[in-house]
Amino acid sequence: AAAAAADQEQFYLLLGNLLSPDNAVRKQAEETYENIPGQSKITFLLQAIRNTAAAEEARQMAAVLLRRLLSSAFEEVYPALSPDDQTSIKSGLLLIIQLETQSSMRKKICDIVAELARNLIDEDGNNQWPEVLKFLFDSHPRVRYAACNAIGQMATDFAPGFQKKFHEKVIAALLQTMEDQGNQRVQAHAAAALINFTEDCPKSLLIPYLDNLVKHLHSTMVIKLQELIQKGTKLVLEQVVTSIASVADTAEEKFVPYYDLFMPSLKHIVENAVQKELRLLRGKTIECISLIGLAVGKEKFMQDASDVMQLLLKTQTDFSDLEDDDPQISYMISAWARMCKILGKEFQQYLPVVMGPLMKTASIKPEVALLDTQDMENMSDDDGWEFVNLGDQQSFGIKTAGLEEKATACQMLVCYAKELKEGFVEYTEQVVKLMVPLLKFYFHDDILLTNSTSMPLLLECARVRGPEYLTQMWHFMCDALIKAIGTEPDSDVLSEIMHSFAKCIDVMGDGCLNNEHFEELGGILKGKLEEHFKNQELRQVKRQDEDYDEQVEESLQDEDDNDVYVLTKVSDILHSIFSSYKEKVLPWFERLLPLIVNLICPHRPWPDRQWGLCIFDDIVEHCSPSSFKYAEYFLRPMLQSICDNSPEVRQAAAYGVGVMAQFGGDSYRPFCTEALPLLVRVIQSPDAKTKENVNATENCISAVGKIMKFKPDCVNVEEVLPHWLSWLPLHEDKEEAVYTFNYLCDLIESNNPVVLGPNNSNLPRIFGIIADGEIHEAIKHEDPCIKRLANVVRQVQTSGQLWTECISQLNADQQAAIQELLNSA
Repeated sequence: AAAAAADQEQFYLLLGNLLSPDNAVRKQAEETYENIPGQSKITFLLQAIRNTAAAEEARQMAAVLLRRLLSSAFEEVYPALSPDDQTSIKSGLLLIIQLETQSSMRKKICDIVAELARNLIDEDGNNQWPEVLKFLFDSHPRVRYAACNAIGQMATDFAPGFQKKFHEKVIAALLQTMEDQGNQRVQAHAAAALINFTEDCPKSLLIPYLDNLVKHLHSTMVIKLQELIQKGTKLVLEQVVTSIASVADTAEEKFVPYYDLFMPSLKHIVENAVQKELRLLRGKTIECISLIGLAVGKEKFMQDASDVMQLLLKTQTDFSDLEDDDPQISYMISAWARMCKILGKEFQQYLPVVMGPLMKTASIKPEVALLDTQDMENMSDDDGWEFVNLGDQQSFGIKTAGLEEKATACQMLVCYAKELKEGFVEYTEQVVKLMVPLLKFYFHDDILLTNSTSMPLLLECARVRGPEYLTQMWHFMCDALIKAIGTEPDSDVLSEIMHSFAKCIDVMGDGCLNNEHFEELGGILKGKLEEHFKNQELRQVKRQDEDYDEQVEESLQDEDDNDVYVLTKVSDILHSIFSSYKEKVLPWFERLLPLIVNLICPHRPWPDRQWGLCIFDDIVEHCSPSSFKYAEYFLRPMLQSICDNSPEVRQAAAYGVGVMAQFGGDSYRPFCTEALPLLVRVIQSPDAKTKENVNATENCISAVGKIMKFKPDCVNVEEVLPHWLSWLPLHEDKEEAVYTFNYLCDLIESNNPVVLGPNNSNLPRIFGIIADGEIHEAIKHEDPCIKRLANVVRQVQTSGQLWTECISQLNADQQAAIQELLNSA
């Protein structure tokens, strides 16, 4: 025991040294700490946390280190402990929470508990530490407070598995804890945990509790409103209002019956909570009202919509008096956007009032500074500055205040452009002038992402003003977008910018890029593809390295995913260019050709082959018959890929055969004949319809249909048709489903004897196919194909006997689906 105590003493010294301002002492201490075995670390740290006589900093440091240990090295450290040690850690932590008096220390211990509880939920969502939930029923408010913390954390980290496993216990426990009138902070925390729980809770799980949830939330809200009026306490009310919003957001239309219970009180809060200290409450209530409106839909919300708009407008008029850090601003901005979603075109009348403050917020210019490292250390993080090192001596700093609001405001502008389309045209010019320069705004990824997303939407809005106005606007964007594709370092942002650029080309069409654009873009895309191959090689080298282990592999996988994502966007851009420019663009494309051919080599990873084939699919689809001059590069690999091991590669190859049949000229005929048995082999394989294979299989079925329709002399149609019918309907790949149903209609309308069967004996089977397509929503109701299918059904309806025969062979769901089809078309 004496030796252990001496060791513990040494450990306190070590903790002290870890906090030392002296670099050498601290470095030495870090090395010593690293070398302590994991199990001993846990024991020492727990004892240090328990020891209330020890120095505050040392205990805090121990708590931070223990949490870090559990989050980064749980698998190495915890399972190696004996079952007794594991139990003593769990009960020790629960005990410490009950005894701890210091609030920031208690929060740190709650974080440790949440971290441990998180790690003790296994792959299937089973909780190996059920006592954590019993926390909530403990008599001690501090323990319940901590439990709410831990549960809120787990609900977020393990959604939706945690919700599926524990909904019954957690909802009951949190509602009961929320009733704890004696303790405001525990109530507020229970409401906050409930928000975390409902935000990611599948709707179907929440519905059975809705009555009970609503009852509790309503009674708590009424009591807290009284308390606000009598004592001015608002903490719990703020959380309860957000809980209501979260429940409504998840429950959607199921919240309609409770709407009238809440709306009057919520409107009352917005009207009357005008004092400065109630700004946050008012902001959250505005958010709650708009979320409920979105959940219940226009029809129900219309009774209050104009009242709510007036309340918002009133706040808006006082907007110029609001201080810059007023929490209401960001809630207001988001609420306006939701109101726009609810009201649709009717929202346009409010734009003149809304746009001023929104543009003002979106135009916030953050303070920036270039400092040497010494000055930077004097400016602490608490002042809201963030720094990026530029080499040894210099740092670039940016004041982060207002950046979140700026990001939100930019997102709202995008929302208006999307919802109002031509109704937003008055504002497109000023928004474009604001957004385009922000493509170089490296301080905040969300702002960059939002702005790139906005470009195609703003072009859609500007269309109304005619081609000249549209072209001017596009020229303003185009150079900036191409530059950004060439320079953006972050792969997520880069992918988004590339995607938007492709969408812009779709909007603008043929002629939107001039020679300089093509020249610059060609160079950039070539660079991206070369970099793609180089990165793959580097990763292979790292896999041969002696330090290679599972963690290295994991980070290499992440890099690989990012790389592939950028590759998909190269494919997007080429797709838009081919579909806009057709074969005119092929001479430009030839500088990229060797790289794309390299993608589809048999030894390359499957995503390379998938996206390489997709690019050749586009060339066949949009540039035929000229595409055939590249046949020597892609035809063999494409046919060989129909039966590839990877379903993604099979899908790209099968789609290619389909477009070859549909758009490729006569030169492609022998290849359609050759492809048929390969397609059939995929469709008839035993696992063709499993979740991972179904899309590839449906593309094969569609390709067989396209060969029969567009190249009928390449195959024996009469022999293939009965097989093809037996594979229908398609319901996963919606685009291909429309093709197959349209072809089926062609065959029926032309009274094809093979399809209809002798004396129309196949019609019941055809009815079954049509009904199943309707059940799976394979075709959108606005698609013209729906009318053709309904007409087929109506033709049969006129001949009584046949109709009875067809309908009698359908099950109840199928009969209902046929009725639904007739009603909708």
